[in-house]
Amino acid sequence: MKKIRNKKIKTKNRDDDRLTIFEIEQGDEELTTHSGLALIGALLANTKIKTRLNNTMSAEQKKPHISNGSVGIAYIGLLCQGKSDFDHIEPFREDNFFAISLNIKETPSSPTLRQRLDMVAKDKQWNNILLEESAGLIKKTNAPLTPVYLGQENRAYLPLDIDVSPFDNSNTKKEGVSRTYKGTDGYAPIFAYLAKEGYCVNTELRQGSEHCQKNTSEFVAESIRYARKITQLPLLLRMDSGNDSASNIEICLNDDTKADFIIKRNLRKETPEGWLLLAKNNKDIYCQEREGKKVYYGSMMKYKKELKREIRVVYKITERTFGKDGQIFLVPQVEAETYWTSLPDPPHVIERLYHEHGTSEQFHSELKTDLDLERLPSGKFDTNNLILHFGVVAYNLLRMIGQSTTRMQHVPLRKQAERRRIRTVIQNLITLASRLVSHARKKKLRFGKHSPWFETFKQAYSVCLAR
Repeated sequence: MKKIRNKKIKTKNRDDDRLTIFEIEQGDEELTTHSGLALIGALLANTKIKTRLNNTMSAEQKKPHISNGSVGIAYIGLLCQGKSDFDHIEPFREDNFFAISLNIKETPSSPTLRQRLDMVAKDKQWNNILLEESAGLIKKTNAPLTPVYLGQENRAYLPLDIDVSPFDNSNTKKEGVSRTYKGTDGYAPIFAYLAKEGYCVNTELRQGSEHCQKNTSEFVAESIRYARKITQLPLLLRMDSGNDSASNIEICLNDDTKADFIIKRNLRKETPEGWLLLAKNNKDIYCQEREGKKVYYGSMMKYKKELKREIRVVYKITERTFGKDGQIFLVPQVEAETYWTSLPDPPHVIERLYHEHGTSEQFHSELKTDLDLERLPSGKFDTNNLILHFGVVAYNLLRMIGQSTTRMQHVPLRKQAERRRIRTVIQNLITLASRLVSHARKKKLRFGKHSPWFETFKQAYSVCLAR
């Protein structure tokens, strides 16, 4: 009996290992792998992007067959799937759902898309329209904006993080590509992000070799104005030491562009040892984080001759007499971090707020990798600048969708998050398969029986329509 039973088990295992052979057929149903464009179309319906782009006609245009608005909206739909290359539009020309979801009559071809963007990029009208409409959408839809709270009074400030991020475009002959400070050939665009969610309110493409402070004062003023279109809460500008310039502080002090600020100082000719001596002379309180390591915190008023006034300086001085491994240093190691600030809060709070500015590096990463914008698709500088502005609109749309799901229940993700990464939104909500059904003059999206994101998608679509 045992032998027979063993024989049956072997036969069953052999059947389990047998490969299932599928028959490959093509049906006549309208299926889509990017149902999430319905969310994008619902949000874009709250903007005037299509109308405003249609009202801009360059001298070279003569009643185009496909309108400017359709070209612009189609490219936003492409970027929202993480595709930036012009040729990626071709598969969607015969896709009925692509045009219906974005409310455009016809999808442009790859040459039309490329030529139209080249044509309109020169006068930069589209750049301003895209930034204005993007800011207006965030305001109109009451997108959540999370501030930082300071002091016993819980004063609320919305962070405005401005930073440069190099785009690696090595081994290309694109216009404007040059050596960046990271040691690669590419561009060095600048971005401005608002609130903890990181909505992008302004951007500008720059040549790779340009210094990060060149024309930055004008960019700061413009970014504050765009932020003011969205919120009336006090703004907290945060910038790194490459932007230690009196002109940036002056803009923050002007009544028209008033904002509080934390800007890391460039020590220039100052030495860390000099700051350590100052901290000891001021008898600042220090904490001993471990044996052989002392950290001094303090602040002082420093006269800024370009502004003809005193500005508060906060500093953190670290003195190490031996390392973590117990190795004694012959000469103590000293590090100095100093910041210009308009805030009255304690030095350790200022230092913590500045280090939170590093979150903007994650926002750079999402634009560069998740939206596939690091290696910009055009060879022309102005066109790539326009494409970057389109990327800002797509980034904000996806951010708004992602943030709407953080407050929902039954989201099929294990971890609760304060902010959804753009790639997560694209993978789980944009590239979602469904069937397009047309019946009784109605359009329906029918999802599969085992679609784990169905409930989340349904709630997100209701939220986008309600806005």
